[in-house]
Order: sequence, then structure tokens, then C-alpha cells
Amino acid sequence: MIEELKNDDLITKVGGRFRLTALIQRRLVELLQGARPMVETKGLTDIEVVVKELAEDKIAAKDYVFDSEIEDDG
Repeated sequence: MIEELKNDDLITKVGGRFRLTALIQRRLVELLQGARPMVETKGLTDIEVVVKELAEDKIAAKDYVFDSEIEDDG
């Protein structure tokens, strides 16, 4: 289990469980498509890298736009 996910601090930092899940998924896709990790990856799985990036404030929820945040002018 990833220790940072046991604590609610990360959930609060990004704005909720759904937002955290979406953020992890989007960043994981970026890594799998070849994006460079922003933290030391030695011995870590890809998802552990993403959580570590979040915990160390290397990425933030404000860096990503989620579908629910897009206003429909229509």
C-alpha cells in the first residue's frame, strides 16, 4: 500500500477523492506515454511515482482541467 494514500492530507490537497483519482490516472497515462518523472523512481512502480510527485508538490490539480470544470456556453 502506498503510505501517502492512507492519510487524508493528499485528498485534501487536491480537492477530494474523485479529483485525486482522476489526477493520478491522467499523470499515469502521461508517464506511460513517455513523460519524464519529476521524482527519483528507483524501485518504485509507476503509480508510486505519481503519488510521490503529488506528495512532493511536483504536480498539482490546478495543472489539469477536468471535464466537470469546463463550462458549457451552449
